[in-house]
Amino acid sequence: MRNGVAVHSLEMASAENLGRRVSLISMAVSGGLAVAKLVIGWMAGSNSVMADGVESAGDVVASGFILFGLWVAARPPDENHPYGHGRFETLTGLAVGIGLAMIGALISWRSLQDIGADHSPPQLYAIWPLIASVVMKGILSTYKFKVGRKIGSSALRADAWNDTVDILSGSVALVAVGLTLYDPARFLAADHYGGAAVGLIVIVLGFQVIRETGLTLMDTMPDDGSIGEIRASALQVPGALDVEKCFARKTGLRYHVDLHLEVDPELTVLQGHAIAEEVRNQVRQDLDWVADVLVHVEPHGGCGYHGKH
Repeated sequence: MRNGVAVHSLEMASAENLGRRVSLISMAVSGGLAVAKLVIGWMAGSNSVMADGVESAGDVVASGFILFGLWVAARPPDENHPYGHGRFETLTGLAVGIGLAMIGALISWRSLQDIGADHSPPQLYAIWPLIASVVMKGILSTYKFKVGRKIGSSALRADAWNDTVDILSGSVALVAVGLTLYDPARFLAADHYGGAAVGLIVIVLGFQVIRETGLTLMDTMPDDGSIGEIRASALQVPGALDVEKCFARKTGLRYHVDLHLEVDPELTVLQGHAIAEEVRNQVRQDLDWVADVLVHVEPHGGCGYHGKH
């Protein structure tokens, strides 16, 4: 038992360290891109580039939230938090979603100001930070998705979606600047509309992240395939005759499972308890995304409720 707890603690620490490294890299990249876009966008006179720069600056804040959330989530359970502190990681994902929606609204509002005013078209060099952003964010989003799935981090996956949208927003800004440069007389306002479009994209992403993290906070069950894996793992144990009910809820990076296990009703309490403990250990050993299993022993062939899960 102690060995299992020790291994679990080491795995959580490893996941937290990996997530922290990814967040630090993301903050450095997004910070550099934000400065480049804001400075070059201002010098080149491009609203689209500056709007994308504001979005990148928001990415730095988002990654900072995620870094803090992963640090808190990795703290071990205590008397007041027997399920651990993993939910804080989900809360940081929710905060990122709300922040993105607010930043998107600000970007759209700012980009549409003075849209009818006469001004010079942006300079050609305004496109270079946008091209760099599309390439670097493509690399970052792929890496974050990979790590987020590996450690089961909702917040890191939310940040990966943020980077994916950065690719789209950077491409939109690039098209807008390109149209303005191609024919300033006809498409001078395209740069403004491009900035507003970037803002709308960020708003949509923000609400998507809010929805996903909200589902986690509401204890939404995992898919049927995952529940099936838990059942199959439990029934490997000799003496485990059936699984009456199985529920799971995500508490940060992993799931906590409530499982009603059917055993021979003629067994003693001690024998039934021993089988339950083996089932708990078996599931945790087989499924690295399960943090713990609470097993309730039921008599096989009883009249209890047999639901879908």
